[in-house]
Amino acid sequence: MTRAPLHAAPGFLLLEDGTLFLGRLHAPLAAPAVAEVVFTTSMSGYQETFTDPSYRGQIVVMTASMIGNYGVNTEDLESPIPQVAAVIVRELSATHSNWRAEQGLGEWLASAQIPVLSEVDTRRLTRHLRTVGVMRGLVGAGTEPSATDRALLAACPSMAGLDLASRVSTTMRYEWGAADAPHHIVAYDFGIKRNILRMFEARGCRVTVVPSTTPAAEVLAMRPDGVFLSNGPGDPEAVTYAPANIRAVVEAGVPVFGICLGHQLLGLTFGGRTVKLPYGHRGGNHPVQVRATGEVLITSQNHGFAVEGTADGIPGAPELEVTHVNLNDGTVEGLRHRSRPVFGVQYHPEAAPGPHDAVPHFDDFLASLGSGASA
Repeated sequence: MTRAPLHAAPGFLLLEDGTLFLGRLHAPLAAPAVAEVVFTTSMSGYQETFTDPSYRGQIVVMTASMIGNYGVNTEDLESPIPQVAAVIVRELSATHSNWRAEQGLGEWLASAQIPVLSEVDTRRLTRHLRTVGVMRGLVGAGTEPSATDRALLAACPSMAGLDLASRVSTTMRYEWGAADAPHHIVAYDFGIKRNILRMFEARGCRVTVVPSTTPAAEVLAMRPDGVFLSNGPGDPEAVTYAPANIRAVVEAGVPVFGICLGHQLLGLTFGGRTVKLPYGHRGGNHPVQVRATGEVLITSQNHGFAVEGTADGIPGAPELEVTHVNLNDGTVEGLRHRSRPVFGVQYHPEAAPGPHDAVPHFDDFLASLGSGASA
């Protein structure tokens, strides 16, 4: 079944440098949406993108020219609700057609009170963000921002220094997978995507997902075969409670695998630093080279921060070696501890959306479980 999109009225996106983009606002706007404005180059997988907790508190620009043509369903969510602050598109499809579709994208976002601004020149907007860098923005109704709108935008906090992981993390421990699974993984939830849990379940793992602030002693008391550090939003250096817990787990001899924010936290744990990228890496077509073999992986990515370093190493973290580098800008995409079963990757091997080149990282982690002291 297809449905026409909800009524659209004039709307705008105002960037903090004063640049104004006009468009059509779908569904009534209860209040202006104010957040960091980022773009993703993914051609599909918009539902997974909008429910990815790593996008918490961001206005997401879709660079694909039409969004919403295959609708949405309840099976492909990466978290229970949309996490984005607003969505910017060139064209919001007036109809949708897919045998799995249960609802139109426009009405689904409207029901979650997520504004959609369409008929925006997203090519111009993306080029502007790539040139100037990501910045804060405000999505509002009408054709001209008011003094109140400008004041709201000026008051919006920068992403730098924000601990958003604790806001999206589960507040209670829960289990995923069969109770009699041969492997037991404890996952720190900094904003975990459901497809990560599906990947572990498909490989014979029971996953205990714990809040981001869970003390290492509680994790070790569960006698896990391995510990996983999830993806998540915000500034990794603001997640000040994590490195001590991670180090305690590592020193106990338990294998550790980190993805995205988890990878960055591993870098911080062993003395490295993180930096905010000019416009981040978001999309499903980022080339990453495996340093040991020269192989190139096409990867799914979603991050605005990176571990500071080059292919030659990570300053301040001599225990870590760089395993993967980004072929677009040379940033660190993978790291590994030199003597312990600990590694992380900046990209998303679970994809959802994106290519599956990096899926074998989950198998690499499972292969390391036998080396853990608690295995």
